[in-house]
Amino acid sequence: MRAVICRAWGAVEDLTVEEIAPPRPGPGEVLIAVKATAVNYADALLVAGRYQTRPALPFSPGLETAGIVMQCGAGVTRFTPGDRVMAILPYGGLAEQALASEDETFAIPDGMRFEEAGAFPIAYISSHVALRWQGRLAAGETLLVLGAAGGVGLTAVEIGKVIGARVIAGASTAEKLAVAQE
Repeated sequence: MRAVICRAWGAVEDLTVEEIAPPRPGPGEVLIAVKATAVNYADALLVAGRYQTRPALPFSPGLETAGIVMQCGAGVTRFTPGDRVMAILPYGGLAEQALASEDETFAIPDGMRFEEAGAFPIAYISSHVALRWQGRLAAGETLLVLGAAGGVGLTAVEIGKVIGARVIAGASTAEKLAVAQE
């Protein structure tokens, strides 16, 4: 299978696309035929060796993905081959197949496209944790979101609105503000 590979800590421009052996699911893992994977700022940090974890080299970056379950490892009970899923990964999403822990894998709701699901978990979970768990944002409060046109910023705006907060969006250009306003 093809995968984007990091062979040394450095810039994303140094990554290569290579043929590698497909992974096999271990206990509690699902093997996903990747349909869409987001590229996050954290992936650049991971490739540079400056992220909170450092996989053994070589590895494929990609911290989230969406696709179809191909195979389930021993003990997997929530998914079966053919299920549409999205997952948070330690790495490996920038490949044609990716391994994910069953605990970090979620069913894709009907009507959600793979492209949406492939970019959903990291941004939404990051914003949700920041606003609900850390900030304890409540209805009627005011939320200022800087960088409101980026992935986490846009999801923070959406979650803030759903909670019932007054949301003020900040961004560096008029075009980015228009995206956040929309």
